Amino acid sequence: MKHITDFNRRVAEKITSFVSTMWCAYIFVALALISLPAALRSDDVIVKVDWVAQTFLQLVLLSIIMVGQKKSAEGVEKMITETHAAALAEFELAKEAREMARQELEELKVLTAEMHAAIRNNGK
Repeated sequence: MKHITDFNRRVAEKITSFVSTMWCAYIFVALALISLPAALRSDDVIVKVDWVAQTFLQLVLLSIIMVGQKKSAEGVEKMITETHAAALAEFELAKEAREMARQELEELKVLTAEMHAAIRNNGK
């Protein structure tokens, strides 16, 4: 069963990869244009509307929309990657700032202890 699922996934990925190219859209335009003369010769408006809606729009726009979605997805992926990198960089800066604050706190504790010691010694 797993082999069939893997096979089906690979076939679907190959078909999707091909259909989501402008070359496929051009092929679909050529295919749609084959039936255009017959649609234009028809006196039936429904035949002409069917050709536009079912033949041309569904066939050609499918590929073009998929190309657009692919480009949009690439843009989103790029933005996510950049955001992730920026977040990691900010996290590293925050860790460095925390370490610096910890060191400064330790230095302040030492200075405070020295000041208390000096005040006690001056008071004697």
